[in-house]
Amino acid sequence: MLSSHKIALAPNNKQATYFAKASGVARFAYNWALSEWQRQYQAGEKPNETALRRQLNSIKHEQFPWMQEVTKNAPQMAIINLGKAYKNFFSGKAKYPRFKKKGIHDGFQLTNDQFSIVDKKIHVPKLGWVKMHEALRLKGKIVSATVSRVAERWFASVTVETEDKPIVSENQATVGLDVGIKALATLSTGEVIEGPKPHKVLINRLRRLSRSLSKKEKSSKNRNKAKRKLAKLYARISNIRNDFLHQLTRNLTRRFSQIVVEDLNVKGMMANRRLSRAIGDMGFFELRRQLEYKAKRYGAEIIIADRWFASSKLCSKCDYHYAELTLAEREWTCPQCKITHDRDINSAVNLKNLAASSAVTVCGEEGSGVVRNYHVKPSSKKQESNTEPA
Repeated sequence: MLSSHKIALAPNNKQATYFAKASGVARFAYNWALSEWQRQYQAGEKPNETALRRQLNSIKHEQFPWMQEVTKNAPQMAIINLGKAYKNFFSGKAKYPRFKKKGIHDGFQLTNDQFSIVDKKIHVPKLGWVKMHEALRLKGKIVSATVSRVAERWFASVTVETEDKPIVSENQATVGLDVGIKALATLSTGEVIEGPKPHKVLINRLRRLSRSLSKKEKSSKNRNKAKRKLAKLYARISNIRNDFLHQLTRNLTRRFSQIVVEDLNVKGMMANRRLSRAIGDMGFFELRRQLEYKAKRYGAEIIIADRWFASSKLCSKCDYHYAELTLAEREWTCPQCKITHDRDINSAVNLKNLAASSAVTVCGEEGSGVVRNYHVKPSSKKQESNTEPA
């Protein structure tokens, strides 16, 4: 199993300048290769990333001698990434590749034969040893590293091939998980987990810094300072959200062997201009993404309920369907059994009950590993457990 550890770096001025140069070389190589790919395609040729890498190697010493100031991995891996981008485009997984811009997703990649890590230091070609804020926590074969910049801070994301041996969950319980805007997560156990809502908390500071940036003269030093301040605040908001989600998903995947969640159409929900900010602040997509890969790590199962499963409108006691339920109603009383339900807890309980229903079938998706997706369909198949270590 491939796992990555993102570690903050502590470069001096010379090292930070090298990182900026290497990122610029990677960006230039990517844009050069994209332009050349388009030119060759229009000329009736069949371009590919291998040929483009050879072409760049043959001309860079004469036309781009400044490329030799940094590691050779910077331009080569950039062109390889372009090849992957075209592959994803032709398979329908992504849009057509676009040219990269300076200051947006700056970074470069290193293969495992071009760097080494000892304690809290990483050795980069043509630069030397760079201090890291912590040692690499993962054990296994080091595959690659990506050096990137986030709001004037440099990070190294080290990918390691670890042993695929999931940890057994603490118990064999099943839990239903309902996500929402008022509370990020409501469990069928009755637990209500409030999200940090960092964007909402820091919205006034964001507005103030955005206004300050808009008033600065373009290309001025003051504008660059204001831009850095705004970028740092956005990074802080992202860090607060991600830290909370990591703690929550790790806790859930260690506590429960089966977690039932809804298949939400997050992209469609973000189209609602009244709720898009609040939905984005919660991080629904990131919550599910982390649950899926951590379930594989801890030997748990993720059960995905059908997108049209009416979890909020069904009575968890008698299965009465309350079709008139509106989004504003946080509580409702079942006309049939007269029980008053909290909307979110009732939804979570219905999701839990779905796992035990015979209307659930096991269906593994491509690349899901031990993670299982369950769909609401009649089936006589037994549910398979993945709680035993491999």
